[in-house]
Amino acid sequence: MTAEFEHCFVPGESGITLLLLHGAGGDENDLVPVGRGLAPGAALLSPRGKVLEHGMPRFFSRPGPEGFDHAEIRQRAEELAGWVRWAAGHYGLDAARIHALGYSNGANMAAALLLLAPELRPGGCLLRARAILKPEEGRDLTGRNILIAAGQSDAVIPVEGARELAENLRDAGANVDLVVQNAGHDLTPADFHLGKQWFARLAL
Repeated sequence: MTAEFEHCFVPGESGITLLLLHGAGGDENDLVPVGRGLAPGAALLSPRGKVLEHGMPRFFSRPGPEGFDHAEIRQRAEELAGWVRWAAGHYGLDAARIHALGYSNGANMAAALLLLAPELRPGGCLLRARAILKPEEGRDLTGRNILIAAGQSDAVIPVEGARELAENLRDAGANVDLVVQNAGHDLTPADFHLGKQWFARLAL
């Protein structure tokens, strides 16, 4: 039986879908206006993370003293991937045209999906992401287009982590644009401008 996620779905007319993955403490509504702005006409599929920490939804737990729990991240990614497959069938979406748009914890989950599951075939836009997993042996991301927008002064996700993620994805064959913004962890108008240009350049 497919795991259920509280979610928001907004139909589109362009034939593509953005999988919106919110940051820690957000919910399924947070990135809907961002998705509308960055890829007008796209359908929007936005699940709420199922991990609660101090009442705040996340897609996987914060790192502990030993770092990230890789087994948990893999389990959560597989669960979400199964739900994306279900949602594609339920809403009549083209599974080959589902792009990720994630922020912070959601961007890290999007990266995990890219590295572990075949659901995000085109790639995605990762806002404030870092390396949390190594690519699976033999994982081939050739043809995936990925944008990583990092903040130079981000105290939550240091820019070095974004650079490591970009290197991991490139090693797996992905086409990665890494842009370091003059910003912290919070998103800025420059991030939205960058993301809109990136989606437009893909001729979605």
